Amino acid sequence: MEMESNVIELIDENNEVVQFEHLLTLDFGDREYMVLLPMEEEDKPDSDEDGVVILRVEQDDDGNDVYVSIEDEEELEEVFQAFLEVIGQEGVFDDDEEGFLEDKEEEE
Repeated sequence: MEMESNVIELIDENNEVVQFEHLLTLDFGDREYMVLLPMEEEDKPDSDEDGVVILRVEQDDDGNDVYVSIEDEEELEEVFQAFLEVIGQEGVFDDDEEGFLEDKEEEE
């Protein structure tokens, strides 16, 4: 089964568009989190920003999703450990592919 790439564009602190691949959405505790993988830019290969980005999903006054950086190191570490457990259980990393693949549908 071939998985589609889910590309998300966010605006960084410098008002520049940054692309991420959506790895998975994780329910942890009473909150929802997005786990994203920064996509390499052609002019910036081998960036020192390797690794996943985890954002908390919240809603604004209109009920729209807002992605919030996690400033609490303990919360971030707990969510990251939950992410590692999920990818370990589901085998979402495939060496034949160029990264993580979302495979949550099979378990639900």
